[in-house]
Amino acid sequence: MEIVAPFKEAIDEIKESGADAVKFCYQCGKCDTVCPWNKVRTFSMRKLIREATFGLTEIENEEIWRCTTCGKCHQRCPRDVKQINDMVALRRFATGYGVFPEAVKPVRAASAGLFAEGNPFGEARTKRAEWAEGLSVKTFTEGMEILYFPGCYLSYDSRLKKVARATVNILNKAGVDFGILGTKENCCGESIRKTGNEALFKRMARENIKTFIDNGVKKILVSSPHCYHTFKNEYPEFNVNFEVIHISQYLFELINGGRLQISKEYEKKVTYHDPCYLGRHNGIYDEPRGVLKKIPGLILNEMEESREDSMCCGMGGGRIWMETQKSDRFANLRLDQAIGVGAEVLVTSCPYCITNFEDSRLVLNYDDVIQVKDITEILQEII
Repeated sequence: MEIVAPFKEAIDEIKESGADAVKFCYQCGKCDTVCPWNKVRTFSMRKLIREATFGLTEIENEEIWRCTTCGKCHQRCPRDVKQINDMVALRRFATGYGVFPEAVKPVRAASAGLFAEGNPFGEARTKRAEWAEGLSVKTFTEGMEILYFPGCYLSYDSRLKKVARATVNILNKAGVDFGILGTKENCCGESIRKTGNEALFKRMARENIKTFIDNGVKKILVSSPHCYHTFKNEYPEFNVNFEVIHISQYLFELINGGRLQISKEYEKKVTYHDPCYLGRHNGIYDEPRGVLKKIPGLILNEMEESREDSMCCGMGGGRIWMETQKSDRFANLRLDQAIGVGAEVLVTSCPYCITNFEDSRLVLNYDDVIQVKDITEILQEII
Protein backbone atom coordinates (compact mmCIF):
# COMPACT_ATOMS: atom_id res chain seq x y z
CA MET A 1 0.00 0.00 0.00
CA GLU A 2 1.29 3.44 -0.91
CA ILE A 3 1.39 5.87 2.02
CA VAL A 4 0.98 9.51 1.11
CA ALA A 5 2.48 11.95 3.62
CA PRO A 6 0.54 15.13 4.32
CA PHE A 7 2.04 18.21 2.71
CA LYS A 8 2.40 20.38 5.83
CA GLU A 9 3.23 23.54 3.89
CA ALA A 10 0.04 23.07 1.84
CA ILE A 11 -2.03 22.50 4.98
CA ASP A 12 -0.70 25.73 6.50
CA GLU A 13 -1.25 27.69 3.30
CA ILE A 14 -4.75 26.33 2.84
CA LYS A 15 -5.61 27.36 6.39
CA GLU A 16 -4.09 30.80 5.89
CA SER A 17 -6.23 31.18 2.76
CA GLY A 18 -9.34 30.77 4.93
CA ALA A 19 -10.15 27.07 4.74
CA ASP A 20 -9.45 26.14 8.36
CA ALA A 21 -13.02 24.86 8.79
CA VAL A 22 -12.19 21.75 6.73
CA LYS A 23 -10.95 20.22 10.00
CA PHE A 24 -14.57 20.05 11.29
CA CYS A 25 -15.69 17.62 8.55
CA TYR A 26 -16.46 14.11 9.73
CA GLN A 27 -17.20 12.79 6.24
CA CYS A 28 -20.94 12.22 6.61
CA GLY A 29 -21.43 12.90 2.89
CA LYS A 30 -24.58 15.03 3.18
CA CYS A 31 -22.92 17.66 0.97
CA ASP A 32 -22.61 15.15 -1.86
CA THR A 33 -26.25 14.09 -1.64
CA VAL A 34 -27.56 17.62 -2.28
CA CYS A 35 -24.89 18.96 -4.65
CA PRO A 36 -26.43 19.73 -8.06
CA TRP A 37 -23.30 18.49 -9.81
CA ASN A 38 -24.33 14.95 -8.96
CA LYS A 39 -27.36 15.37 -11.19
CA VAL A 40 -25.09 15.63 -14.24
CA ARG A 41 -21.81 13.89 -13.30
CA THR A 42 -19.95 12.31 -10.37
CA PHE A 43 -18.61 14.96 -8.02
CA SER A 44 -17.58 14.80 -4.37
CA MET A 45 -17.36 17.86 -2.17
CA ARG A 46 -16.63 15.48 0.71
CA LYS A 47 -13.50 14.24 -1.11
CA LEU A 48 -12.29 17.79 -1.78
CA ILE A 49 -12.72 18.70 1.89
CA ARG A 50 -10.85 15.56 2.96
CA GLU A 51 -7.96 16.26 0.60
CA ALA A 52 -7.69 19.83 1.88
CA THR A 53 -7.64 18.57 5.47
CA PHE A 54 -4.47 16.60 4.68
CA GLY A 55 -2.87 19.18 2.38
CA LEU A 56 -3.35 16.95 -0.67
CA THR A 57 -5.39 19.36 -2.80
CA GLU A 58 -4.61 19.07 -6.51
CA ILE A 59 -4.70 22.73 -7.51
CA GLU A 60 -4.26 21.92 -11.19
CA ASN A 61 -7.46 19.85 -11.12
CA GLU A 62 -10.73 21.41 -12.29
CA GLU A 63 -12.67 19.90 -9.38
CA ILE A 64 -11.93 22.73 -6.91
CA TRP A 65 -13.38 25.14 -9.49
CA ARG A 66 -16.71 23.33 -9.94
CA CYS A 67 -18.42 24.61 -6.79
CA THR A 68 -21.10 27.14 -7.81
CA THR A 69 -21.36 28.38 -4.19
CA CYS A 70 -25.09 27.62 -4.37
CA GLY A 71 -25.22 27.00 -0.60
CA LYS A 72 -27.11 23.70 -0.62
CA CYS A 73 -24.34 21.77 1.11
CA HIS A 74 -23.85 24.38 3.82
CA GLN A 75 -27.60 24.28 4.42
CA ARG A 76 -27.37 20.56 5.30
CA CYS A 77 -23.93 20.38 6.93
CA PRO A 78 -24.16 19.31 10.61
CA ARG A 79 -20.64 20.55 11.41
CA ASP A 80 -20.57 24.05 9.83
CA VAL A 81 -17.68 23.10 7.57
CA LYS A 82 -18.24 26.27 5.47
CA GLN A 83 -17.77 24.55 2.13
CA ILE A 84 -18.10 27.76 0.13
CA ASN A 85 -15.40 29.55 2.12
CA ASP A 86 -13.23 26.46 1.83
CA MET A 87 -13.57 26.21 -1.96
CA VAL A 88 -12.89 29.93 -2.41
CA ALA A 89 -9.83 29.55 -0.17
CA LEU A 90 -8.53 26.67 -2.30
CA ARG A 91 -8.98 28.85 -5.38
CA ARG A 92 -7.02 31.64 -3.68
CA PHE A 93 -4.35 29.03 -3.04
CA ALA A 94 -4.33 28.04 -6.75
CA THR A 95 -4.55 31.64 -7.98
CA GLY A 96 -1.52 32.51 -5.89
CA TYR A 97 0.49 30.02 -7.94
CA GLY A 98 -1.14 31.08 -11.22
CA VAL A 99 -2.54 27.58 -11.79
CA PHE A 100 -5.71 27.47 -13.91
CA PRO A 101 -7.11 24.35 -15.63
CA GLU A 102 -8.10 24.81 -19.29
CA ALA A 103 -11.82 25.32 -18.57
CA VAL A 104 -10.98 27.98 -15.98
CA LYS A 105 -8.58 30.06 -18.08
CA PRO A 106 -11.32 32.50 -19.28
CA VAL A 107 -11.26 33.84 -15.71
CA ARG A 108 -7.96 35.51 -16.56
CA ALA A 109 -9.64 37.52 -19.32
CA ALA A 110 -12.42 38.55 -16.93
CA SER A 111 -9.80 39.66 -14.41
CA ALA A 112 -7.99 41.70 -17.05
CA GLY A 113 -11.24 43.42 -18.03
CA LEU A 114 -12.03 44.24 -14.44
CA PHE A 115 -8.56 45.65 -13.86
CA ALA A 116 -8.59 47.79 -17.00
CA GLU A 117 -12.22 48.89 -17.40
CA GLY A 118 -14.03 47.94 -14.20
CA ASN A 119 -16.11 45.21 -15.87
CA PRO A 120 -15.39 41.53 -16.66
CA PHE A 121 -16.21 41.91 -20.36
CA GLY A 122 -13.34 44.31 -20.95
CA GLU A 123 -15.81 46.75 -22.54
CA ALA A 124 -14.98 50.44 -22.44
CA ARG A 125 -15.99 52.12 -19.20
CA THR A 126 -17.25 55.04 -21.29
CA LYS A 127 -20.01 52.77 -22.65
CA ARG A 128 -21.31 51.68 -19.25
CA ALA A 129 -24.40 53.91 -19.34
CA GLU A 130 -25.26 53.54 -23.05
CA TRP A 131 -28.14 51.20 -22.14
CA ALA A 132 -29.97 54.25 -20.73
CA GLU A 133 -29.87 56.34 -23.91
CA GLY A 134 -33.31 57.65 -24.85
CA LEU A 135 -34.72 57.06 -21.37
CA SER A 136 -35.39 59.63 -18.67
CA VAL A 137 -32.44 58.66 -16.51
CA LYS A 138 -30.60 61.25 -14.44
CA THR A 139 -27.12 61.12 -13.00
CA PHE A 140 -27.36 60.40 -9.29
CA THR A 141 -26.89 63.39 -7.03
CA GLU A 142 -26.90 63.60 -3.26
CA GLY A 143 -30.40 63.82 -1.86
CA MET A 144 -32.04 61.55 -4.44
CA GLU A 145 -34.28 58.82 -3.06
CA ILE A 146 -32.28 55.95 -4.49
CA LEU A 147 -29.22 54.97 -6.54
CA TYR A 148 -30.03 52.39 -9.21
CA PHE A 149 -27.00 50.10 -9.71
CA PRO A 150 -27.73 47.87 -12.73
CA GLY A 151 -24.43 45.96 -12.57
CA CYS A 152 -22.19 44.72 -15.38
CA TYR A 153 -24.49 42.36 -17.28
CA LEU A 154 -27.35 44.84 -17.46
CA SER A 155 -24.95 47.54 -18.59
CA TYR A 156 -23.21 45.63 -21.39
CA ASP A 157 -25.09 42.47 -22.42
CA SER A 158 -27.62 43.03 -25.22
CA ARG A 159 -30.20 40.64 -23.69
CA LEU A 160 -29.87 42.03 -20.17
CA LYS A 161 -29.97 45.69 -21.24
CA LYS A 162 -33.69 45.05 -21.78
CA VAL A 163 -34.01 44.32 -18.06
CA ALA A 164 -32.27 47.58 -17.11
CA ARG A 165 -34.56 49.52 -19.45
CA ALA A 166 -37.65 47.76 -18.10
CA THR A 167 -36.54 48.63 -14.56
CA VAL A 168 -36.13 52.31 -15.44
CA ASN A 169 -39.55 52.42 -17.12
CA ILE A 170 -41.13 50.98 -13.98
CA LEU A 171 -39.30 53.38 -11.66
CA ASN A 172 -40.34 56.35 -13.81
CA LYS A 173 -43.95 55.13 -13.89
CA ALA A 174 -43.92 54.92 -10.09
CA GLY A 175 -42.46 58.42 -9.74
CA VAL A 176 -39.29 57.23 -7.99
CA ASP A 177 -36.59 59.88 -7.60
CA PHE A 178 -33.53 57.92 -8.68
CA GLY A 179 -30.29 58.22 -10.61
CA ILE A 180 -27.38 56.17 -11.88
CA LEU A 181 -23.62 56.67 -11.60
CA GLY A 182 -22.86 55.19 -15.03
CA THR A 183 -19.17 55.47 -15.89
CA LYS A 184 -18.27 55.96 -12.22
CA GLU A 185 -19.40 52.41 -11.38
CA ASN A 186 -17.22 49.36 -11.04
CA CYS A 187 -18.27 45.74 -10.97
CA CYS A 188 -19.35 44.81 -7.42
CA GLY A 189 -16.55 42.21 -7.50
CA GLU A 190 -18.58 39.23 -6.28
CA SER A 191 -17.78 36.72 -9.00
CA ILE A 192 -14.07 37.49 -9.16
CA ARG A 193 -13.79 37.08 -5.39
CA LYS A 194 -15.33 33.63 -5.70
CA THR A 195 -12.59 32.69 -8.18
CA GLY A 196 -9.96 33.44 -5.55
CA ASN A 197 -8.75 36.85 -6.71
CA GLU A 198 -9.10 38.61 -3.38
CA ALA A 199 -6.82 41.54 -4.27
CA LEU A 200 -8.89 42.50 -7.31
CA PHE A 201 -12.14 42.20 -5.35
CA LYS A 202 -10.80 44.56 -2.71
CA ARG A 203 -9.77 47.06 -5.36
CA MET A 204 -13.28 46.97 -6.92
CA ALA A 205 -14.93 47.29 -3.51
CA ARG A 206 -12.80 50.20 -2.29
CA GLU A 207 -13.33 52.14 -5.52
CA ASN A 208 -17.11 51.60 -5.38
CA ILE A 209 -17.27 52.53 -1.72
CA LYS A 210 -15.35 55.75 -2.34
CA THR A 211 -17.67 56.59 -5.25
CA PHE A 212 -20.79 55.93 -3.15
CA ILE A 213 -19.54 58.05 -0.25
CA ASP A 214 -18.30 60.88 -2.48
CA ASN A 215 -21.71 61.06 -4.18
CA GLY A 216 -23.76 60.85 -0.99
CA VAL A 217 -25.32 57.46 -1.69
CA LYS A 218 -27.36 56.00 1.15
CA LYS A 219 -29.79 53.57 -0.51
CA ILE A 220 -28.85 51.28 -3.41
CA LEU A 221 -31.32 49.44 -5.65
CA VAL A 222 -29.82 46.46 -7.49
CA SER A 223 -31.03 44.06 -10.17
CA SER A 224 -28.50 41.31 -9.47
CA PRO A 225 -28.68 39.08 -6.38
CA HIS A 226 -24.88 38.90 -6.59
CA CYS A 227 -24.59 42.68 -6.23
CA TYR A 228 -27.18 42.54 -3.45
CA HIS A 229 -25.25 39.91 -1.51
CA THR A 230 -21.93 41.70 -1.95
CA PHE A 231 -23.08 45.20 -1.02
CA LYS A 232 -25.16 43.95 1.90
CA ASN A 233 -22.98 41.20 3.37
CA GLU A 234 -19.41 41.74 2.16
CA TYR A 235 -18.87 45.50 1.85
CA PRO A 236 -19.43 45.89 5.62
CA GLU A 237 -16.01 44.20 5.93
CA PHE A 238 -14.72 47.65 4.90
CA ASN A 239 -16.59 49.34 7.78
CA VAL A 240 -19.42 50.76 5.67
CA ASN A 241 -23.12 50.01 5.65
CA PHE A 242 -25.40 51.09 2.81
CA GLU A 243 -29.09 50.31 2.68
CA VAL A 244 -29.42 47.76 -0.10
CA ILE A 245 -32.65 46.56 -1.72
CA HIS A 246 -33.21 44.08 -4.53
CA ILE A 247 -35.57 45.04 -7.35
CA SER A 248 -37.99 42.20 -6.49
CA GLN A 249 -38.35 43.59 -2.97
CA TYR A 250 -38.74 47.14 -4.21
CA LEU A 251 -41.43 46.21 -6.74
CA PHE A 252 -43.38 44.55 -3.94
CA GLU A 253 -43.09 47.75 -1.89
CA LEU A 254 -44.16 49.97 -4.80
CA ILE A 255 -47.23 47.86 -5.56
CA ASN A 256 -48.32 47.48 -1.93
CA GLY A 257 -47.71 51.18 -1.29
CA GLY A 258 -49.96 52.16 -4.19
CA ARG A 259 -47.14 53.85 -6.13
CA LEU A 260 -47.33 51.33 -8.96
CA GLN A 261 -50.64 50.36 -10.54
CA ILE A 262 -51.20 47.20 -12.59
CA SER A 263 -53.63 47.96 -15.40
CA LYS A 264 -53.58 44.84 -17.60
CA GLU A 265 -53.84 41.08 -17.34
CA TYR A 266 -51.05 38.61 -18.05
CA GLU A 267 -52.81 35.40 -19.03
CA LYS A 268 -49.97 32.92 -18.97
CA LYS A 269 -48.78 30.00 -16.89
CA VAL A 270 -45.60 31.00 -15.10
CA THR A 271 -43.07 29.36 -12.81
CA TYR A 272 -40.57 31.22 -10.67
CA HIS A 273 -36.93 30.22 -10.28
CA ASP A 274 -35.29 31.23 -6.98
CA PRO A 275 -31.73 32.45 -7.65
CA CYS A 276 -29.29 31.02 -5.10
CA TYR A 277 -27.96 34.41 -4.00
CA LEU A 278 -31.44 35.86 -3.58
CA GLY A 279 -33.03 32.85 -1.93
CA ARG A 280 -30.74 30.52 -0.01
CA HIS A 281 -28.09 33.14 0.71
CA ASN A 282 -30.42 36.01 1.62
CA GLY A 283 -33.85 34.55 2.36
CA ILE A 284 -35.80 36.54 -0.26
CA TYR A 285 -38.56 34.19 -1.39
CA ASP A 286 -41.89 35.88 -0.70
CA GLU A 287 -41.52 39.29 -2.35
CA PRO A 288 -41.00 38.12 -5.96
CA ARG A 289 -43.89 35.67 -5.58
CA GLY A 290 -45.94 38.44 -3.97
CA VAL A 291 -45.44 40.58 -7.09
CA LEU A 292 -46.42 37.74 -9.43
CA LYS A 293 -49.53 36.94 -7.38
CA LYS A 294 -50.70 40.55 -7.74
CA ILE A 295 -50.84 40.19 -11.53
CA PRO A 296 -54.35 39.43 -12.86
CA GLY A 297 -54.61 36.37 -15.09
CA LEU A 298 -51.18 35.02 -14.20
CA ILE A 299 -51.10 31.40 -13.04
CA LEU A 300 -48.08 30.60 -10.84
CA ASN A 301 -47.04 26.94 -10.85
CA GLU A 302 -44.22 26.00 -8.47
CA MET A 303 -41.47 23.58 -9.45
CA GLU A 304 -40.69 20.78 -6.99
CA GLU A 305 -37.23 22.22 -6.32
CA SER A 306 -38.21 25.71 -5.20
CA ARG A 307 -37.56 28.18 -2.39
CA GLU A 308 -34.90 26.75 -0.01
CA ASP A 309 -34.53 23.69 -2.24
CA SER A 310 -34.23 25.62 -5.51
CA MET A 311 -31.93 24.12 -8.11
CA CYS A 312 -28.86 26.19 -8.96
CA CYS A 313 -28.59 27.46 -12.56
CA GLY A 314 -24.87 26.63 -12.48
CA MET A 315 -23.30 30.05 -12.96
CA GLY A 316 -22.49 31.16 -9.39
CA GLY A 317 -19.07 30.95 -7.79
CA GLY A 318 -17.41 32.52 -10.83
CA ARG A 319 -18.65 29.69 -13.08
CA ILE A 320 -20.21 32.40 -15.25
CA TRP A 321 -16.67 32.94 -16.65
CA MET A 322 -15.69 29.28 -16.97
CA GLU A 323 -16.37 26.71 -19.68
CA THR A 324 -19.16 24.23 -18.92
CA GLN A 325 -19.83 21.27 -21.21
CA LYS A 326 -23.34 20.90 -22.58
CA SER A 327 -23.82 17.64 -20.66
CA ASP A 328 -22.89 19.39 -17.39
CA ARG A 329 -25.41 22.24 -17.57
CA PHE A 330 -27.85 22.33 -14.64
CA ALA A 331 -29.85 24.93 -16.57
CA ASN A 332 -30.93 22.30 -19.11
CA LEU A 333 -32.51 20.26 -16.32
CA ARG A 334 -34.12 23.37 -14.83
CA LEU A 335 -35.83 24.26 -18.11
CA ASP A 336 -37.23 20.73 -18.31
CA GLN A 337 -38.54 21.11 -14.74
CA ALA A 338 -40.26 24.37 -15.69
CA ILE A 339 -41.85 22.82 -18.77
CA GLY A 340 -42.85 19.85 -16.63
CA VAL A 341 -45.14 22.03 -14.49
CA GLY A 342 -46.79 23.47 -17.58
CA ALA A 343 -45.04 26.84 -17.54
CA GLU A 344 -45.08 28.99 -20.65
CA VAL A 345 -42.71 31.48 -19.00
CA LEU A 346 -39.80 30.86 -16.63
CA VAL A 347 -39.47 33.98 -14.49
CA THR A 348 -36.47 34.86 -12.36
CA SER A 349 -34.64 37.91 -11.07
CA CYS A 350 -30.93 37.31 -11.71
CA PRO A 351 -28.82 38.18 -14.76
CA TYR A 352 -26.68 35.04 -14.42
CA CYS A 353 -29.76 32.82 -14.35
CA ILE A 354 -31.33 34.57 -17.33
CA THR A 355 -28.12 34.31 -19.36
CA ASN A 356 -27.81 30.63 -18.58
CA PHE A 357 -31.45 29.78 -19.24
CA GLU A 358 -31.43 31.68 -22.53
CA ASP A 359 -28.35 29.71 -23.62
CA SER A 360 -30.00 26.43 -22.68
CA ARG A 361 -33.23 27.43 -24.43
CA LEU A 362 -31.21 27.92 -27.61
CA VAL A 363 -29.21 24.70 -27.24
CA LEU A 364 -32.33 22.62 -26.50
CA ASN A 365 -34.36 24.24 -29.31
CA TYR A 366 -37.00 25.41 -26.83
CA ASP A 367 -37.61 28.78 -28.51
CA ASP A 368 -41.26 27.97 -29.14
CA VAL A 369 -41.72 25.96 -25.95
CA ILE A 370 -40.90 28.37 -23.12
CA GLN A 371 -39.85 31.98 -22.62
CA VAL A 372 -37.36 33.29 -20.06
CA LYS A 373 -38.12 36.67 -18.48
CA ASP A 374 -36.98 38.87 -15.65
CA ILE A 375 -39.77 39.87 -13.28
CA THR A 376 -39.40 43.51 -14.41
CA GLU A 377 -40.04 42.54 -18.04
CA ILE A 378 -43.42 41.07 -17.15
CA LEU A 379 -44.38 44.00 -14.97
CA GLN A 380 -43.43 46.50 -17.66
CA GLU A 381 -45.97 44.90 -19.99
CA ILE A 382 -48.93 45.37 -17.67
CA ILE A 383 -48.51 48.77 -15.99
